[in-house]
Amino acid sequence: SLKLFCNFSPQATFRFAVTTGSGPFGFLILPLKQRSGDSDGLLSDEYTPQEQADCCVVIDWLSKQSWCNGYVGMCGISWGGFNSLQVAALQPLALKAIVTLCASDDRHADDVHYMGGAMLTENISWSNVMMSMNALPPDPQIRADWREVWQARLQANACWAEQWITHATRDAYWQQGSVCQDYSKVKIPVLAVAGWDDSYSNFVMRLLENLSGPRLGILGPWSHAFPCRGAPGPHIGWLQECLRWWKHWLNGEATGIMDEPMLRVWVSGQEEPAPSYEVHEGRWVGERVWPKPGVVGRKLFLNDGALGDVAGGAATVKSPATAGIECGRWGGYGGGAPDLPLDQRREDAQALCFDTAPLDAPMTLVGGPVLEVDLVSDQPLGHLIARLCVVAPDGVSSLACYGVLNLARRNGMDRNDPLPVDEVVRVGLRLDDLARDVPAGYRLRLAISNQHWPILWPQPALATYLISNGVLRLPVHEGGEEVTWQPPEIAPSLVTETLSPSESSRVISQDVGRGEVKVTLREHAGATLIVDRGIAVFDGSKEEYVIHADDPLCASMTSETLTGSKFGPVDARVLARTSLSADTTHFNLSWLVETRDHGQVIHRMEGSKRLPRGGL
Repeated sequence: SLKLFCNFSPQATFRFAVTTGSGPFGFLILPLKQRSGDSDGLLSDEYTPQEQADCCVVIDWLSKQSWCNGYVGMCGISWGGFNSLQVAALQPLALKAIVTLCASDDRHADDVHYMGGAMLTENISWSNVMMSMNALPPDPQIRADWREVWQARLQANACWAEQWITHATRDAYWQQGSVCQDYSKVKIPVLAVAGWDDSYSNFVMRLLENLSGPRLGILGPWSHAFPCRGAPGPHIGWLQECLRWWKHWLNGEATGIMDEPMLRVWVSGQEEPAPSYEVHEGRWVGERVWPKPGVVGRKLFLNDGALGDVAGGAATVKSPATAGIECGRWGGYGGGAPDLPLDQRREDAQALCFDTAPLDAPMTLVGGPVLEVDLVSDQPLGHLIARLCVVAPDGVSSLACYGVLNLARRNGMDRNDPLPVDEVVRVGLRLDDLARDVPAGYRLRLAISNQHWPILWPQPALATYLISNGVLRLPVHEGGEEVTWQPPEIAPSLVTETLSPSESSRVISQDVGRGEVKVTLREHAGATLIVDRGIAVFDGSKEEYVIHADDPLCASMTSETLTGSKFGPVDARVLARTSLSADTTHFNLSWLVETRDHGQVIHRMEGSKRLPRGGL
């Protein structure tokens, strides 16, 4: 049996609470993409204190219902995963456990906005998505005053990228809602879940390392989706695992969930690079404790193109502004959408590379590689990008993981310290976590560059780095235990009718006369009719990134979405467009939102701002 409860609170997105017939407990489920739903709320930003406080009110309400034993759990993916961690840190009395998927414990260093202190272009794209979402109407079947609520939303809409760019360092704005500020505030049990093809995978191992309460981590092969349905596969019996978790922590049943290894991780096998996969090669491994006690990373030195046991040597790197184009898409989906990294050989040719000898025996890596180098730059601003690749005997180079650092943030993400030109600085960089089997006969390659377009917005000038005294520590893994899962189960889908098919594309084109390279990303979720409600919905986007190999100041991007719905008296269509360019000192941000009702424009919002770059 299933009971569905909804709580609509002013200034909050909608929340769902569900109880199952297997136990008299409640839990709170948060949706993937959020707006104000059918409430009176006007969404002003991500992860606001008001939003978190509203969650606490809902939890308290759930705990006092006659069908609830007073124990409440919270589960969410993406935005809802952030919420689950944030609310756990507030310690509402009735909240006894959470499940957080595809999220982060650090809003600045590891979210959609910044990576290693460098600005992600996704910062602009996500803002554009939220502008379009915030311009959609509520459901007239729930709100009789839906037109008035819709108008209020349109008037309150804003370009959130403005404040995200303004807060260029890790200040109080980002610290709010980042549970890494004080892990000790999260005292209840946490199940943290992510997939390797998602950009939100690092938080799982960090939570296992830093939380002190009961905790489990699952890292699978998926992208930004639930493990029972997200691609690439293979899928697992995720819903059964959730029931084991909830019955144990909310109903006191002996399900054996806490007898599982603390970390269950998918170790990727060797595959040819491809823009998407249906199913990945690999295997499941479990570790009883994570980080694994007594493990010391294997130390390799960078020396004259070699990655090995001998230290010494210095070399320079100056990557073109176009470097990074074949490294995939930040926040992409790898199951059908062509978002994943391609063969890295052309990228490697634009970088400073260090290779191991062919491996005598297979090697397994689980964790985050760490790089330290001495660096001399001829520019005060620049990025450091390190890619770890697996190179096959035939030369094909597969991207295993990468890390980036805005060198103006080398002394802390809360600081803006331009480099002293032509002086030696010691720099440390932790790459993203990975789990990878490397076969015998293959080589590992460390590729160092200073551009990563279009994932990162480039610094004003192309810099030349002198790299020396480099050390790479690899998280070599041995042992572990076999992990098995129940087969995936999932409820029947809604009955829908496809009005137009979904499609996605990623096109890289070069104008050899102008010397420009353009990356065009298109996603069309298609148009779908939800039959039982008679609701037709559609969603599509287009992003364009243009840059010249020799001039990062000519970089420009435009993100455009078209979304809408049609049912009953509603016929809404929203076009949102955001563009960004820059000069040496400022960003030029412009935006437009045009909302139509039955084909007629009822609201138009546009604006532009010049914003200081602040070391970006």
